[in-house]
Amino acid sequence: MPLSSAVVLAAGEGMRLRPLTKYRPKPMLPVMNVPLLEHVFESLVNAGFSEINVVVGYQRDRVQEYFGFEYDGVPLAYHVQEQQLGSGHAVLQAQSDIDGPFLVVNGDQLVAPETMDAVVSAHDAGDQFATLGIVESEVAPQYGAVTLDGDSVVELLEKPGESHYHLLNAGVYAFEPDVFEVIRATPTEDGEYSLPNAITTAIADGRDVRGIRTTGLWRDATYPWDLLSLTAEMLERSDERVHIDPTAAVADDAIVRGPVVIGPDSVVSPGAVVGPYTTLGRNSTVGCNAVVEHSIADEDSHVGPNATLIDCVTGRAATIRAGTTIEGGPGDVRIGDHIHEGVGLGAVVADRATLGGGVSVEPGTVVGPEATVATGVALRGVIEEGAEVVR
Repeated sequence: MPLSSAVVLAAGEGMRLRPLTKYRPKPMLPVMNVPLLEHVFESLVNAGFSEINVVVGYQRDRVQEYFGFEYDGVPLAYHVQEQQLGSGHAVLQAQSDIDGPFLVVNGDQLVAPETMDAVVSAHDAGDQFATLGIVESEVAPQYGAVTLDGDSVVELLEKPGESHYHLLNAGVYAFEPDVFEVIRATPTEDGEYSLPNAITTAIADGRDVRGIRTTGLWRDATYPWDLLSLTAEMLERSDERVHIDPTAAVADDAIVRGPVVIGPDSVVSPGAVVGPYTTLGRNSTVGCNAVVEHSIADEDSHVGPNATLIDCVTGRAATIRAGTTIEGGPGDVRIGDHIHEGVGLGAVVADRATLGGGVSVEPGTVVGPEATVATGVALRGVIEEGAEVVR
């Protein structure tokens, strides 16, 4: 039976993307002004899938309210993962709607449609238990690595660390329906059912698991600065160098440098400079003589006159008032208990946070949701949610 059903894993929070995921799950963060998840759905529709099962969990209402029950004419069925008990556990939630071979993809990673096509074609043409999409990547040691013997998968390793691994598990899997039994039979690890561990169990049991090497796009947004590099890559790949929504208002003497996307109802004021590698979300505003470069300004964001934003990611309804300067990376960024040194991030300014006028922001600064920073403050480090920073 050919594959026509897909399972999209979209239940995770994305803790390493906090504070941007405080009010929405990682798959709903914007890339090119639409959620990551929408790019995944688009690829599945283009690949010819007629059923899409979406496993949701954290902030699931955000997903369901945005997409409803169909995407581009293809029905969406939602399955709730009440507890985050691993990727295998997430797949199990969709079992009731699966009656044949099916595809599994992650809702928070961008994978080229040709990778999905290659996995589907290889699985349809054979009689193997599972088929994996594999890409060559220098980040394989930090994610999931694969070793092959011909096209047979010999081993899956989660974050092996050793630099000699270069084949990456792209997170695109085709399975026969008995994978559900294998997942249940695989011992949990720290209380979680891991999909790669289930595949390892299948290999140990002598089942045929194939790997299909492809050269298409694979990108994961693990940290806030990954959103910037991912957006830049997608902008570079776009057929349209400069996209200005017909409802946007761009002043005649504003400068728009592609690649750039300016969303609906946005305003770019006289003398402002927007781009390159920048997206302005719906109803965002860039004031007179402001500069926004290599940045993501989410919907309802406001950049005041003479402000400068470089390498910046804002959440929804963030406000950066007149004359504030975010100079851009590299900077040292604290995510949880770990310091990431020298990454290309000017700042994160999360949902409904406000930076007063004339604030100077050191590279790597993270401002939490609904935080307020007074006029003229020199800002650095992590500003917690709801904090008030005064001089």
